[in-house]
Amino acid sequence: MRLTVVSWNIHKCIGGIDRRYRPERVIDVLGQLNPDIVLLQEVDSGAKRSQYHEQVEHIGEALRMRHRSYQITHRLRSMGQYGNAVLSHWPLFDEHQLDLTIGTRKKRGALYAKARVRFNGHSRTIAVYNLHLGLAGSERTKQLRIFLDSHPFRGLHERTPIVFGGDLNDLYGTLGPRLLEPAGFRRACGNTMPRTFPSWAPLRPLDAIFVRGDIRAIDCRPSRLALARLASDHLPLVAHLECYAT
Repeated sequence: MRLTVVSWNIHKCIGGIDRRYRPERVIDVLGQLNPDIVLLQEVDSGAKRSQYHEQVEHIGEALRMRHRSYQITHRLRSMGQYGNAVLSHWPLFDEHQLDLTIGTRKKRGALYAKARVRFNGHSRTIAVYNLHLGLAGSERTKQLRIFLDSHPFRGLHERTPIVFGGDLNDLYGTLGPRLLEPAGFRRACGNTMPRTFPSWAPLRPLDAIFVRGDIRAIDCRPSRLALARLASDHLPLVAHLECYAT
């Protein structure tokens, strides 16, 4: 069973270079990537800067991804909010939201859902986590420790297929070796840390996808589409995965 997962900080669909709100660019890029599951960060809802769009619904409808989950992590001072979203071609269930806010720092969170993936008469439940971590190293460490000690993660069997991704803001790639790999996770991109930020001249590997359990990565790299360099200030990270059927 093979599937494509995309993790992307879409920056509210505001271009990183021209600073213009153009959701059609994000939709176009995702349409060309043809993912089965999408993990999005910085997704607006009811905000003036994004024409009061409900971006989860707007993007999901355009991509014909019927199954969607949304987590509000930050409310704007004027009107609206933004947060994390999961879009899927398969039904999502058992959804949970985890608050990863540390003290008085900017609100952060993790969104969890299960997807029942079906291919050619076979099916398997995959656990999906979408995170957006903080800017400070000590903050990110605390946030991942909260995640590793949280429900339902602690109750998942070690063979349960897990896809863990998002904007980890992990400048030096230390979170994997220190915290995630000891918990059984494997970096989808192997020993490499693809640079995804800023999109027009990538220097930092801020975004990542990890897997655990009965699932493996075939390939993982940032999108090379020219439009992806304009649509957001991050590049989308694309992972082709294989899940062992039951």
